Amino acid sequence: MFDGVLSLDVLSGPLPVVLYGCAAAILVALLVRRPTKRWLLRAALALVVGLAAAVAVWLVCIRWLNLFGESLGAGNYLWVAAAFCGVALCVVSIARRPRWRTIVAIVGIPVFLLSATLGINANYGLNRTLGGLLAITVPKPVALAPPTSADLRYDSTLWKHWKAPAGMPEHGEVGTVRIPGTVSGFHAREAGLYLPPAARVAHPPVLPLVVMMMGQPGNPDPEPIATVLDRFAASHHGLAPIVVVPDQLGDATHDTLCRDTTRFGDVETYITEDVPAWAEKNLAITHDHRFWTVAGYSNGGLCALSFGLRHPDLFANILDISGEEFPGAEHPDATLHDEFGGDQAAYDRAKPFTWIPTFAHPGTTVIFTACADDPVYHHVALRGSQLARAAGINTAFVNIPRGGHGIGALNGGLDGGLADLYPLLGLAAPG
Repeated sequence: MFDGVLSLDVLSGPLPVVLYGCAAAILVALLVRRPTKRWLLRAALALVVGLAAAVAVWLVCIRWLNLFGESLGAGNYLWVAAAFCGVALCVVSIARRPRWRTIVAIVGIPVFLLSATLGINANYGLNRTLGGLLAITVPKPVALAPPTSADLRYDSTLWKHWKAPAGMPEHGEVGTVRIPGTVSGFHAREAGLYLPPAARVAHPPVLPLVVMMMGQPGNPDPEPIATVLDRFAASHHGLAPIVVVPDQLGDATHDTLCRDTTRFGDVETYITEDVPAWAEKNLAITHDHRFWTVAGYSNGGLCALSFGLRHPDLFANILDISGEEFPGAEHPDATLHDEFGGDQAAYDRAKPFTWIPTFAHPGTTVIFTACADDPVYHHVALRGSQLARAAGINTAFVNIPRGGHGIGALNGGLDGGLADLYPLLGLAAPG
């Protein structure tokens, strides 16, 4: 039952409709009354106090502390203002006659706050379920048959030879797996897994591997890339990479800086040693790392670029979707002090853009993507692609016209990046 509650759809299911409807009904119940001078003054005071509180939160969290590294956008600011104004209206309606109005006002406070939370979440579109919004993973174990050594030969022109057998499922399978930190000791949440249609037949082909990491705060949710890859698979005879979505955070609130640290644990060792070892043991994937990709969105994009550049023999392909520029980019002063002891040179050495000019590995491909209406991350992606191209790295930049820094950026980056990767992975004709 608990898992069923956590699986409730908070983007398009009945829950947001009911909650928004309740908020609207409470608003009407509190506002529709005899317009006495005293009540009008109270309502005006609630409006002023609510707007002032919203402006104060904006000044402190966005302008002064820069908690999110960029503007949150007009839509989210409107939700914040609406929530504060709604709560203020509830407060001035408490202890007013008739008594039912006090009850409605008390109930209205959490309803208005929850409505704003769901509205902001919908603007980003990244957390579809209640569990995702609360950073709680609902286990969905996938039954895996460990491959034998004879299964590991990879056909690099699979697109030419593979034909979908009768009875192949229309969609891939999405679930969760536990990947222990055997070497790293890193305490990760359950990873997501995507098995494409071609991997779900009686005699599946060996397939490429994608290691995909999500943003921070965030969850190792395979649904976004699974949805996009199902579309690719539908037009490629069921072929798509097998995808592992490991947890590079350990906790939704942690920024592990995409490196081994004493504070958060050895996340780089986890992603580059524990995850590959588990994947090779449990999945029907090629062991030829020319067909392995490390990908990520936002914080995960930074990790993908960092791990890919530092371990080119492990990941030949890198997909950086609206990635952060460097570890702790949202709070560089605090990161410099807390993680590098004030050593600016050491901090600079941890930034992947400083490695690109001297990077020498001709087999590597790097793809940067970002939305034009997400100026901070668009600039980072464009600069990264320019540096990589100048260094002679096989590079592509996918410019997405609109999408901000939410689901539009993620889906657009996956669509554009995977279109470039498919020929490199042997899943589509060259070019």
